[in-house]
Amino acid sequence: MVSSTQQFERIRKRKMTTNGKRNKRERRALGTPKFAVHLAGYDPKAADAKPSDK
Repeated sequence: MVSSTQQFERIRKRKMTTNGKRNKRERRALGTPKFAVHLAGYDPKAADAKPSDK
């Protein structure tokens, strides 16, 4: 027979994993949020800037 402590630990763990599943699923479905590629104050001549297609 399993001790009540082990039993309740397993129950708690199972509940914690199932509680966030819907939230996680909905967040995954939304995808990556849109964000600015070049923030304000971006310098295209900076050392780490990507080369232009010119």
